[in-house]
Formats: sequence, C-alpha cells, structure tokens
Amino acid sequence: MPEFVKAHLFESLEGGTARCLVCPRECVLKEGQIGFCGTRVNQGGEIYSMIYGMVSSVAIDPIEKKPLFHFHPGSPCLSFGSFGCNFRCIHCQNWSISHRLVEKGIPDGRYLSPQDGVKIALENQAKGISWTYNEPTIWHEYTMDMGKIAKEKGLYTVYVTNGFITPQALKELSQVLDAFRVDLKGWEKEFWRRICKIDDPAPVFRAAYEAKNKYHMHVEVVTNVIPTFNDDDQTFTNLARWILDNLGADCPWHITRFVPYLELSHLPYTPLSTLERGRSIGLETGLKFVYLGNVPGHPGENTFCPKCGTLLIERYGFWIKKNLLSSNNHCPKCGEKINIVGSIERQKNLFF
Repeated sequence: MPEFVKAHLFESLEGGTARCLVCPRECVLKEGQIGFCGTRVNQGGEIYSMIYGMVSSVAIDPIEKKPLFHFHPGSPCLSFGSFGCNFRCIHCQNWSISHRLVEKGIPDGRYLSPQDGVKIALENQAKGISWTYNEPTIWHEYTMDMGKIAKEKGLYTVYVTNGFITPQALKELSQVLDAFRVDLKGWEKEFWRRICKIDDPAPVFRAAYEAKNKYHMHVEVVTNVIPTFNDDDQTFTNLARWILDNLGADCPWHITRFVPYLELSHLPYTPLSTLERGRSIGLETGLKFVYLGNVPGHPGENTFCPKCGTLLIERYGFWIKKNLLSSNNHCPKCGEKINIVGSIERQKNLFF
C-alpha cells in the first residue's frame, strides 16, 4: 500500500485539528482520527487520503450500465472502484467495498497509478473512464490526477455519484469531468436520514444543478424506487418537477427497480406497475426522456422521439439492439434534435 497522499481540500484548525472540505459532512478530525467515509485521516494537522490509487474493482462496462443513455451510447467505458463512502445506505449493493473500514486493512485491494489506469483504458480500446462502484467523491485526489491524464489522451470521464460533494470539490473536479451521473434518491428529508444517514439532501440537489448549469457537464439522474419508502406519487411528482425546473426537460431520468438487500431484504422487488406509474408522472410533468431500469426488455428502456413518438433506440438491458437515429442524432421521421452527446457506437459481443 502506498503512502498516504495529502488532500487537496482541507482547513487546518487550532490544536492540531483539521476540517475536510471534500464532502458536506466537513469532518473535523483530531490527530490520527479518521473521517466518516473511513478514508481520510488527520496527520500532523493536515488531511490525507488513505486510498489514493487503491483499487477494488476494474472492469470494461458499456456506458449504459452507469446508467448513461445519452452520453456516447454504446461505447465501452473502463470503470474503477475503490473503498469507502460518505453515505451508509442500508440497502447498498456494493456494501462490501463502500462500507469497508480502511484502517483495518484492504488485502483485496491493489495499487494502480493514474498513468497505468489510463494505459489500461487505451489498451482495451475504451472510449472513456468512469469512477464508480463506491462513492468517487472521497477518491478526489486520485480521480483528479487520472482525469487530467485521461483528458490529455482524448478519453471522456464520468462520475457515478451520490452527489454529496462540496462546491469547492465540484469546482476543482469540473476541470476534468465530462459527465455527472447522480442519484436523487428521494425527496423528503426523513427518507434521506433513514436510507442514506444524512440529515439534509440539499447539497446533492445543489451539486446536480451546478454540474449541469455552472460547469456544463452532461447530467443524468437515477432514482431507485424502494417499496414503502419513495414509491408514492408525490415523491415522483416532486422529483420530476425539480429535474424539469433545474436540469431541463432534456435531462434523462432513470427510475430503477429496487432489489432487496441488507437491512431492506424483507421488502419486495419494486412492482412493475409502480415503475410505470413513476415514468408516466415524469413524462406528464414535461420530462422528455424517462427510462425504467432493472427491467430488461421493457419498452421503458428505449428512447422515443419526444415530438412524434418514433422509436429511436431500442435496448435490452445495457445493450443497444437498434439505432434508428440519423447520423447527427436527429429523429429520422420529424427531424427533432435529440440531446445525445457523441455518436452512437456499434457494440461488440452483442447477440440478438
């Protein structure tokens, strides 16, 4: 394991304490104390990252797996994950890495330099890099360094994030980040307290707004619909209206099926009718692209022209079966411009 790397964003305080400024928890740490995320420590009155270059997972994914449907569709993306998180979601599918206590050791992790990460992406003909699986915000220094190299080599860059990031960190990150795939997990504060263990989701909504409107990143939103927690019509309506008013009608919203896990293992899978109701509410509110996730083969995975209703992209899960868009991403029937970044690539290893 390499030596710890000094954090980019912190404030030294009196008595040898220091405040981390990467996420809105802004943990104030005494000498030797580790932050809530389990990855940042006070050494000598300064904050250091304990996970710089420590990789838990590396995989080539279709960009649709993030999910991103309007950003370089069909392209292979090299995905990296590390350890730790600034949330403690009680249903986390990746809890084995995101809830990891780094100070107890990470024998299943390995060091990968930013240079080598980009090299692997290029060798595997990936079109971009994403930081995902656990929360990339707490990997800030590493993703910044890799992002700079990736951009120099012509690769796109993606955060798959809970959006719990400070304005300072987002501003710095904007230098190297192209896409911000953010979870808007619910609406009511009580939901966020119970599910994510944060008191106020306002920083998440602020980060999504700034990523799109201040830093001009491509933004797509995901809401995982948990039965009895965030599956009511008012939640769907509030989220749809917020997206429409703050991110625009063209912003894709992915409404995904919950899978029972951890402390929520007793709940059922989200009924398909609930997902369809949420999609209808999103479209009726004025959003042009509302997708259903974790329901392979459902028409809600497909892209339709918001003007004339023509099927434009047919998907099955993470795979594109048909692309009927014109070469410049317009509807071939009515000419409507579709807000897709980049051209649609023909996917490899696809059998239909």
